[in-house]
Amino acid sequence: MDIHALKRQGMTISEIARRTHHDRKTIRAYLNGDRAPGGRQPAGPDGFDAFVDYVTARLTEDPHLWIMTLLDELRPLGFEGSYPTLTRQIRARACQVVCVRGGVHR
Repeated sequence: MDIHALKRQGMTISEIARRTHHDRKTIRAYLNGDRAPGGRQPAGPDGFDAFVDYVTARLTEDPHLWIMTLLDELRPLGFEGSYPTLTRQIRARACQVVCVRGGVHR
């Protein structure tokens, strides 16, 4: 439903909020352009940012490095994420390395 169209029809923010089942502050933010439908703000700072350079360097140095070994190296450096979190971050940030013999390693 287009919130802007409802506003152009003369509906108040409260009426639009009731009709769309959203909070009035959310509707106001959409109308002011402060937010876009479907977009969410991050819950907090990304804890993996501090480790991207290290992970990239290690995977470049050794494309066959096991991720569990990498996780063991990151723990003393302060990484608190799980194994699935680490693999998801590596994929999301394209830290994968292409081996000289071909194929992508994670």
